[in-house]
Amino acid sequence: MTDTRIPEDRGQLKRRTVLAAGGAAVTAVGVGGAFAAGASAQEETAANACYTLTSELVEGPYYIDADKIRQDVTEDQEGIPLTLALTVIDAETCRPLRDAAVDIWHCNALGVYSGYESNGSGGGGGGPAPTDAPSGTPTGTPTGEPPSGPPGGVGGHQEPTDDERYLRGTWRTDRHGRVTFRTVFPGWYQGRCVHIHVKVHVDGEWTDAGYEGGHTCHTGQLFFDEASVLLTAEEEPYSTNAAARTTLDEDTIYPGNGHEGGLLYLRYDRRHIARGVHARLTLGVEPDATHDGQDSPPQPTASASTSASAS
Repeated sequence: MTDTRIPEDRGQLKRRTVLAAGGAAVTAVGVGGAFAAGASAQEETAANACYTLTSELVEGPYYIDADKIRQDVTEDQEGIPLTLALTVIDAETCRPLRDAAVDIWHCNALGVYSGYESNGSGGGGGGPAPTDAPSGTPTGTPTGEPPSGPPGGVGGHQEPTDDERYLRGTWRTDRHGRVTFRTVFPGWYQGRCVHIHVKVHVDGEWTDAGYEGGHTCHTGQLFFDEASVLLTAEEEPYSTNAAARTTLDEDTIYPGNGHEGGLLYLRYDRRHIARGVHARLTLGVEPDATHDGQDSPPQPTASASTSASAS
């Protein structure tokens, strides 16, 4: 399996100076080149993840509170298999957060969210799936999430319209702060780049019924580089999604700051992406803070890189 990450500055070391919890300056050095295919989440955490908070972003209108406690959220959805491995740490102490509840949710290959199928692709109104393939050059004008649909706006929550719950789930972090989900590579809809929503809940209680109480300390979104998205667009069922596609740089939600903003590390075979994609990221959060994602999203800045190695 080939690691597809492209160095931001090939052959150079990239340095960051950060402030440790005790007030001392620490310099972290990371290689800008591609990692070995077997690079682990632990290595990422130790090398370059302890010194920054992951960006807080808007929740969006299609969140449904944790009612599916599961790691495999695929159900009957078609698409390229995606393994999503997340590590949650306290950004101040660098310690893993054990027993946190992590939610993920995203649209399917045709841009439809479960629970909101009547809204169609990104709130566009349902109907039969399109049959013409998208071009390699995106034409969508970013308009937020979603560009149309029922009231609620970018951050306003909408009540579900149906009982479907595919591509949604909640799972518990282990003692290393890790959680892994099995899903499919998301599709797209007009006005947004390809993304996955994520929330982290802490200080609650795990019961037989699920996770209760506590508060949301992080609401974010996870993003994919253009190279991977263009490859998926050549595969079914993504090739039947004719919705205008917005690139990572055009997106109004992605803050343009690489992994800190949610850009995933990806690993897949460029010749056979349909076989599956492995994605991973460490989320640096503030356990004592409350970030429910209801505020307006920040204005994006120019992205340093659209590759999976941007930092």
